[in-house]
Amino acid sequence: MSATYHDLRVEPEAEGARLRVSFRIRNRSGEAWRGDDGFRFGYQIFDPETNAFIEEGQAVAPPRDIAPGETGTIEVGLQLPAVRGGYRVFVSPMVAGVRWNYTRGWPFVLLDAAVEGGRAAVVRSLVTTVSRLRREARRRALAKVFVFPFMSMWRNRGMMRSLVRRDILGRYRGSFGGAFWTLLNPLLLMLTYFFVFGIVLRARFSGDPSRSGFALYFLAGMLPWLPFSEAAGRAPFVMLEHRNFVKKLVFPLETLPVNLALAGLVTQAFALVVFTVLLVASRGYVPVSVAWLPVLLVPQVLLTVGLCWFLAALGVYVRDLGQVIGFALTLWFFLTPICYPEGSLPPPALGILSKNPMFVLVRGYRAIFLESAAPSFAPMWKLWLLSAAVFFAGHAWFYKLRKNFADVI
Repeated sequence: MSATYHDLRVEPEAEGARLRVSFRIRNRSGEAWRGDDGFRFGYQIFDPETNAFIEEGQAVAPPRDIAPGETGTIEVGLQLPAVRGGYRVFVSPMVAGVRWNYTRGWPFVLLDAAVEGGRAAVVRSLVTTVSRLRREARRRALAKVFVFPFMSMWRNRGMMRSLVRRDILGRYRGSFGGAFWTLLNPLLLMLTYFFVFGIVLRARFSGDPSRSGFALYFLAGMLPWLPFSEAAGRAPFVMLEHRNFVKKLVFPLETLPVNLALAGLVTQAFALVVFTVLLVASRGYVPVSVAWLPVLLVPQVLLTVGLCWFLAALGVYVRDLGQVIGFALTLWFFLTPICYPEGSLPPPALGILSKNPMFVLVRGYRAIFLESAAPSFAPMWKLWLLSAAVFFAGHAWFYKLRKNFADVI
């Protein structure tokens, strides 16, 4: 270490946005600190939010030369901008016109200050190094990655509830069926697939080879697919649909893709009601294993929201993404054994397609609703891990790109 600090004191001055910083510092650099050689103690002011440089203050020479191993007392007067706000100040040894020693790894005094009403106040003061600051910034960024998505959703839960309700009701406003189409659309879609695969192609599942068994296995597979495909299919357009919100600086844009996933869950809830009625009518009971449903819903929602964040951000810059994702979802649907038994797949294909997260969800839904069994543990913990990774990576991707949304839209 090239210097050590002792007795650090920071005091606001009586007038103006000024601070007085004093400390004792010991020279441990192996070279004498001489004012005649340009050795000084100066300060630089930065924006604490963006780390942007604001200005540099007047430097002072040590009152006397400080030889290696000796200690000197230094006092520096800081003049902060009079504009209201927060400021970060680096007070560091320097060689005038040559270098700032904090950039070489030397310790320096860090001050976080605030200016209010033309007066300065100290928020935090400490001795640190650039490497320590970087480690601290990485820790904060890591904490932000894991905490901020949930904080934002919780903080804006009322607004999200209102937007989801408005989205569902507004989607069919003016139609004769109204909100009833929220139930009718997935029902018609499922009936279409059932007619094609169950009646025309006569596909059957080994667990129950009857026609009613095919219907139940098929509908159980559609339960996780409906909300996922609905949200992912709309995600590339969501920022363009709400371009008026993008222009508002204070609107939490990250909630818009989440609203798509929540609206999809409403669709799933209606589909689940229809499925439960059919299950009771066919088998006379609902198995106790349905209690495992939250274990499937959590990774399903995390995966959906993470993918929606990714697609929503990318859709702002790649306008063709909406058409591409429509084709990709169709392909994804037929690569997932929803309307056909997984046993009909050749073993090499089954080994590859079983890594598909929707494959795991479909198998899990069928297990808890139709086979009175818990979801398989090995695929489930991998699904949880993948869904969490997609969730946090999707939010980080969205947060990184959102700063330029207003310029592109």
